Order: sequence, then structure tokens, then C-alpha cells
Amino acid sequence: MTNIKTRFAPSPTGYLHVGGLRTALYNFLFARHNQGKFLLRIEDTDQARLVKSADKEIFKILKEFGLKYDNKPVYQSKRLKIYQKFADQLIKDGKAYYCFCSPEKLAKLRAEQIQQKRAPKYDKTCCKLSPANIDKNLKAKISYVIRLNVPPNKEIKWNDIIRGEVKFNSNDIDDQVLLKSDGFPTYHLANVVDDHEMEITHVIRGEEWISSTPKHLLLYEYFSWTVPQFAHLPLLLNPDKSKLSKRQGDVAVSDYLAQGYLKDALINFLATIGWTEGAGSEQEIYSLKELIAKFDLKRINISGAIFNLEKLDWINGYYIRKMKVKELTKLCLPYLKDINPKLAEKIVAVEQERLKKLSDINQNTEFFYKEPIYKPELLIWKKSNKESTLENLVKLEDFIITLKDKDFSEIKTLEAKIMAWLKKEGYGVGDMLWPMRVALSGQQNSPSPFEIAWVLGKKETLKRINQAQIKLK
Repeated sequence: MTNIKTRFAPSPTGYLHVGGLRTALYNFLFARHNQGKFLLRIEDTDQARLVKSADKEIFKILKEFGLKYDNKPVYQSKRLKIYQKFADQLIKDGKAYYCFCSPEKLAKLRAEQIQQKRAPKYDKTCCKLSPANIDKNLKAKISYVIRLNVPPNKEIKWNDIIRGEVKFNSNDIDDQVLLKSDGFPTYHLANVVDDHEMEITHVIRGEEWISSTPKHLLLYEYFSWTVPQFAHLPLLLNPDKSKLSKRQGDVAVSDYLAQGYLKDALINFLATIGWTEGAGSEQEIYSLKELIAKFDLKRINISGAIFNLEKLDWINGYYIRKMKVKELTKLCLPYLKDINPKLAEKIVAVEQERLKKLSDINQNTEFFYKEPIYKPELLIWKKSNKESTLENLVKLEDFIITLKDKDFSEIKTLEAKIMAWLKKEGYGVGDMLWPMRVALSGQQNSPSPFEIAWVLGKKETLKRINQAQIKLK
């Protein structure tokens, strides 16, 4: 394929949905795989729902995720005269018509149709108006919209790259509004005009637009324009198969970034929950470069893509474990506020293998920089008792005093020293290490005592073991 052009066309009406990011990603991957162009268009014709700076957030996210577009973003709100020109052409050719019906009349018609258990649809009343009546209404400045003139009994079909042949009968298609009374186009007119003028070859969008595609195909036919190929992506679904929505959890890309999901992990996850490389492949981790090389629209599953948080956590954890500690610490610092960077780096080094997302770093790690609070009974190991536990902590303290500061330079060194001492003296591992770990962390479940002591250092380790003895007395 040559001269491939795809586009991502978000509406700046709020946060960027993870489904929107996936749509952008698939458009980007397809374009780059075929040495084509990936274009950006801002569909801002719904003026009532615009959110200030939402477009800037879209630019920022695409840049952060490495989805570089090849054009200066097109804003539909700056192209009103162009849409008006094409709407007028449709009127002239009899392919569209003025509709002067009031909102009240349309609401009444809709209510009647619903009561009669018919699909709500405009009844073409204004399509039957005489030229004289139309001219009279226009001169009287009666508010109007421009509607698509859908022909009866026409089969409209296309070969969807993902779904195969899709058919509609024009009798089931409404005479869609193309130009609103405020002069702004609806999605349908602006979308087709812009895709044509931007020379888009492949329209890759969500399956919610399938029912709109017949209207768009009619417009391509009416204008005698080349029809792009369509690929309608399956929806992102919750595990219970319901549509992924804000009511059931986070759906904004910014929400996942704020929780500490890495950009590479999100790209990997979004690409692979609805797409597979092919039979025989068990690969689950892909770089953006690998995705570009291997991406094929025909490998996208037709069924809904389950947004499995456990899978996202696993992928994110993989990327976290592959990072260098210094780099990871920089990313974790916002979640470890007011902590010395050197201490933070040690905490990250200990917790790295356990992290699923960056925000996890502040869960159950407070004991590293705040003296723990716990019940003395927690210090006692299984069938041991208060007296023997206190005695063991005293022995432990006496031994740690003999250690040098350099013995705390590495976890393995510290562990080797303590374990050798336990073996030499014949002490039970649980009898010594359980109260040590609880004394240092105050928790029933925590990293090993060697890891905690390494983070705390000799002075703080001795202080906490001494405090534990006081609690047992």
C-alpha cells in the first residue's frame, strides 16, 4: 500500500479516554507500518461541550506516548465556510434539504413514533416543501437546519477491514442533520469533508460509528469522492462485558498516569488487549518499534476488548522491574514527598520487585522514614514467649553493634553476616529474624529484615531494636 493516511480526530470535550488513546495508537501503528502519514484533527464543532485547554492536553498526551502526528492540527471550528459551501452544493443537487421544523414539533414526532414502537426518525416533511415556500421561510429568517436526503429502498454496504461485509437498508437510516441552525456542521458532514480534503485513505475508529457509516457513504457518493477503507474497532469493556465508563472506574489516560502506570506499559497493554500478532506467537511484551513492525489491522479481534487491570498491572510491573533504580526513583519521588532522595532510592531498590505501579511505593513503606507503631505481642515468634523474645533482641543488638558501617553497604553483605552469626551460635532463624523484622517495620508483612536494615542504616536499626526491647519490658 502506498500513500497511506490515517487520522485521529478527538473532540476536546474533556479528558482523553483510554479508548481514544487506543484509537490514536492503532491509527499511528497502521500508518507507520505502511510508511504512511498519521494526521491529527480536532473536532470542536460541539461548542456547548468544549472544555478549555482540552486540546492542549491531547497534544501533550500524544507527545508523551510518542505518537507523533505529521501535520499541523486541523480545527473544524475554523472551517465553517467550507462546510457551508458543501452543504449548499448538496442543497443545489437535491441531495440535502432545508428543514424548518421547530424543536417542539420534532419532539412531538419522536414521542409519537416511540409510542407506536417505531424507530424515531424524521418524516421528511420539509423535503416536500415547494421552492416558493422555502424561499419565503428563508426571507422570513425562520431558523433551519440542513438535512441529508436519504433515498428509499437502497442497499448500502462496505467491506470493513475488521468485520468483513456490513450492510444497511436506507429505509432504516434517518435524514441526518448535516448543518445545525447555528451554522456549525454535525459530525457527519464535517467528518466526510475533512477526511476527503485531508486525503485520508483509512478511517480507523470505534464501532459506535458503524451505524453512521451508511450516511457517510451516501455523502461520498453524492460528492463523487473516493471512499476510504473503514475499520471499526471493538469497544473497550469491563470484565463483566459492560462498556468501559467513568461510572465504573478510571477511564481517563491522565488517571492512569497519575496512578503511576508507565507510558510504555500502557501502549503495550492497549495494543495487545484487542490485537494479536498471529498464531503461534506467545509474545506479550512489545516496544513501540516492535508494534510498528508487526501491526496488522486484520489481526484485531472483532469481539470487545476486556480492560483487564490485572494484565495491565502485570505488564506495568514488568516495565518497572526493567528500569534502573535511579531512573525509577525519579519517577517515584512525587509519591514519596519530603523524603531525602538517597533514602528514597534505597526504598525504591527494596520495593522495585514488588511494585505494580509507581503509586504503590507509598503503600506500607512509611516505616522506612517514620518510627513504626505496633503491639508488643507482634514481636513474639510462634511458640516463643515474651522473655525469650526480649533475650533474643538483646543478643541481636549486641551482635549488630559489632558490625561495621561498610557491612550495611549491600543487602547481601548484611544478610551473609547475620546468617553466619545465627548458624555459628545455633540460633533459630524465626526466633531471631521475626522479632528483628517486626522491630524494624512494625508490620506482620514487610520486606526482609536485611532489606529494611540496609535502608535504615546501622544507627536507626539499633535504635528500633532497642525500642522493641523497651516495649517488651
